[in-house]
Amino acid sequence: MLDTNLKHIETTDQFRDVIEKNEKVMVCCGRMGPMCLPVYDTMEQLESKYPGVTFMDMAFDSPVAMQTIRALPEVRNFQGLPFTVYFRNGKVVSATSSIQTKAQVTTILDR
Repeated sequence: MLDTNLKHIETTDQFRDVIEKNEKVMVCCGRMGPMCLPVYDTMEQLESKYPGVTFMDMAFDSPVAMQTIRALPEVRNFQGLPFTVYFRNGKVVSATSSIQTKAQVTTILDR
């Protein structure tokens, strides 16, 4: 589990429930490293500004990450951490890798 103030996805069933039961979901799949920490911080700052979005994190090296986020075709060619995936109504609408600024994240959320 990651040491963030975000809600954590720890099982495949939990991942499916989150994606199926929430219209808009942002999942950041990473580690506690320099490329990931700014994205977690941005997500924590934006939670109250985007009440319609469910913000979650997931440990990159966990079995659930291998079976869910890391298995998505949208992240197949990603090389930098974190993998950040945006879902709407259960479908991937955007996916990014590496560090993202607050402006980059809000641009995607506002679409």
